[in-house]
Amino acid sequence: MVNWLITGGCGFIGRALIKSLIAEGSCSIRVFDNLSVGTLDELKECGQVEEISGQSAFNVEKIQLLSGDIRDENNCLIAVHDADVIVHLAANTGVGPSVEEPRLDCTTNVIGTFNMLEAARVNSVKRFIFASSGAPVGEVEPPIHEELAPHPVSPYGASKLAGEGYCSAYFRTYGVETVALRFGNVYGPGSAKKESVVAKFIKLAMQGEDLEIYGDGSQTRDYIYIEDLVRAIELAATQKGVGGEVFQIATNTETTLNELVDILIPCLHSKGIKEFKVKYGESRLGDVMRNYSDTSKAKEKLGWQNKYSLEDGLGKTIEYFFKKL
Repeated sequence: MVNWLITGGCGFIGRALIKSLIAEGSCSIRVFDNLSVGTLDELKECGQVEEISGQSAFNVEKIQLLSGDIRDENNCLIAVHDADVIVHLAANTGVGPSVEEPRLDCTTNVIGTFNMLEAARVNSVKRFIFASSGAPVGEVEPPIHEELAPHPVSPYGASKLAGEGYCSAYFRTYGVETVALRFGNVYGPGSAKKESVVAKFIKLAMQGEDLEIYGDGSQTRDYIYIEDLVRAIELAATQKGVGGEVFQIATNTETTLNELVDILIPCLHSKGIKEFKVKYGESRLGDVMRNYSDTSKAKEKLGWQNKYSLEDGLGKTIEYFFKKL
């Protein structure tokens, strides 16, 4: 029986991970979340929920929810009590919000991550999974790999780089087995509240509104389906000999935004969603032009690689939105 603590567990990725862990069995789950994005009702879709307000033993039969903020070190200590594995998903996410509020991005992603690592150290937690991204590397010639020198462009990239740095230090100094996973652009069922490009464009199209592309659409990203990502998290939490490592978790495929839209439009049309247009606007501050990942290290050391193509994943995602909205 493994006790899992998932920060930000009410969110899109957290709920997908929880559903997968429950399906596999032999685990207890505690969620630590400030409920700023995900909700209690959404968490209840994963199973029975027990709300706790202080230190508590893990509950095999129910998902525990501790409401609190990772910027509060005392809350972090309470949340981590008796955990075997921490999956740290809670964060201020995205380039845009970090440009608008860099201080909030810093306190959440840097101080919050430090608080969780320190709580892990004090409570002798062995494995700590940190949700990072390709943003720390910045504007480089892709594919991104783990040995590239980082040059973050956005405050978000800088804060995630700081988190990776603290993970490295806590492994090498204190023996906390940290694993940093640099997520590609995650999409899939359950993402109704996300404002990343796939979810945003599907929602706009269903509302008959324009899909605005910032710049000329030649910017590239690496889009990863949620089920593939969840498998990577579970492997990072259980695989031996990966403490202190950083892994690119994506599909090793470079896709322009225009190519994404070209795949998306026929899928939307097949559902009768046609009352929308594509338009182009100004480029955004902090955005990098090219971004995709070399995932060979994850394949070699985690035994992981993606299974879903973008076409298959988008089809399943649109089906989810069509039923949800």
